[in-house]
Amino acid sequence: MPLQPHMKLISVDDHLIEPPGVWQDRLPVADREAGPRIVETEEGQQVWSYQGKLYPTLGLNAVAGKPREEFGNDPTRYDEMPLGAYDPVARLKDMDVAGVHAEMCFPTFPRFAGTMFLEGEDRGLALRCVQAYNDFLIDEWCAAAPDRYIPMTILPMWDPELSRIEFERTVAKGARAVTFPENPEPLGLPTFHTDHWDPIMAVANETETPICLHFGTSSIRPPHASDAPFAVSVALMGCNSMFTVVDLIFSQLFHKFPKLKVAMSEGSIGWMPYMIRRMEDTWERHRFYTHVNLDVHPVDLFAQHIYGCFIEDEAGLKLRHDIGVNNIMWESDYPHSDSRWPDDRKLLEEAMADIPDDEVHRIVELNARELFHFGADAG
Repeated sequence: MPLQPHMKLISVDDHLIEPPGVWQDRLPVADREAGPRIVETEEGQQVWSYQGKLYPTLGLNAVAGKPREEFGNDPTRYDEMPLGAYDPVARLKDMDVAGVHAEMCFPTFPRFAGTMFLEGEDRGLALRCVQAYNDFLIDEWCAAAPDRYIPMTILPMWDPELSRIEFERTVAKGARAVTFPENPEPLGLPTFHTDHWDPIMAVANETETPICLHFGTSSIRPPHASDAPFAVSVALMGCNSMFTVVDLIFSQLFHKFPKLKVAMSEGSIGWMPYMIRRMEDTWERHRFYTHVNLDVHPVDLFAQHIYGCFIEDEAGLKLRHDIGVNNIMWESDYPHSDSRWPDDRKLLEEAMADIPDDEVHRIVELNARELFHFGADAG
């Protein structure tokens, strides 16, 4: 009986659909026309309008509970979604049905790392939109149940100094994590191998606030045949997380910021043992000419700084000791199509039936509590 009653499932990757009033209720009156707002199309769809442009993806992948045959048909109106997708009180009921105690939610309209606000000419408005989202997330969504929602905020990515200020502001308000692109370069931003992001990383280091890198936040998919079916992209998306881990391990970030923690969101974990050994072998054989740190082993950097999560990953669980039991967390991904809702706890119990209780407890609850400094049991 690995999932005992005292083990509370904490999911570190879920998603919320922003209610219509997130920005209209918080922006100054002069900003509301250009700021994010819901408009009705002639076809009867509800879409976001921002700085004069329409964004039709309203309920991205919000299909939890629907038959698999209906996946791929994203809701275009709020009444087509589960109420728990955009209402924090209703979400709690859905969590209870699935046996999930707590969640950390990524945004939808701002995109998973807030990169929507790189678009549009009015940067002042964009900053106020970032601040408004963060206030909504902390003061409304997470305030509905502070013991069950882990606050994760976004940053004004176009300016590292503004990002530092907003990061510090939200941490002071109670943020426990910040979301960030898995690879900034495809977004036209400097890479992890520069010092451009040091103001942000310094805050993460000083406050011990983890940075969450959700796959796909770079805006690119792993390369494959141009005429391949979409299933190829779906199957390969975890490779983005693999690329990011290697980028980070061979950067200087963890050497400059020794308390920096990075959580790879929705990238799964089965690939991690191979990649850890591959990076270690690369370092052992090639470090003297490849411009990497000569003193610290990649396997040690991974153990100290990198965390992964999974929904269902039989291979990853079998190889959990090669990854590090303390570096593994669980995710629900509600309300997206990868979610197993409403069977989360049931399926997880089956998947972990042969794993010792103490390791199960670490993976499903304690690691998340400690990493995100969340709840009475946090380290």
